[in-house]
Amino acid sequence: MSDATEMNPDACAAMGATTEAHKLFTPFVGTFKAEVTMWMGPGDPMVSTGVMTNTLELGGRFLHQVYQGDATDGPFPNFQGRGYWGYNTTDHRYEGLWIDTVCTHFGLEYGQVDETGKVWTMLGSSTNPETGEAMRKKSIITLHDDNTHEMDMFTEASPEGEWHKCMHIAYTRV
Repeated sequence: MSDATEMNPDACAAMGATTEAHKLFTPFVGTFKAEVTMWMGPGDPMVSTGVMTNTLELGGRFLHQVYQGDATDGPFPNFQGRGYWGYNTTDHRYEGLWIDTVCTHFGLEYGQVDETGKVWTMLGSSTNPETGEAMRKKSIITLHDDNTHEMDMFTEASPEGEWHKCMHIAYTRV
């Protein structure tokens, strides 16, 4: 049998173990009021509200996010979203997955947390719906304290690496 098909039991155990990186999800657990500001072009931004409920799943390995937009405001009535956020112990990076009722693709992001353990920078890409070309995106998640955090999302505005802020979400524990 080839060595490539065998897995060291210690490596397998390490791959599934929760780490200090996973414990950084704890302040996000709970229900949060969300105030969303979106810039989709020139003019005033669109504003909406909603509720995000986060739970730790599978032994604390993943943060499961369930978002419900307020049906009475915003550009997307009855907006719903689902996400998972985890730490990959093999690749030593945070990974995020997001799906919602506005689009049909999986939003995937990969990144790191800073030395304070309070600011995550996540990078991903998707297809620009207007041009069909690849579009890079960046999310910065900032934990202020156990009751407040925010997420700022940017799209790459130029090949030189300029970023355009397209969304800001302020979360406050309910």
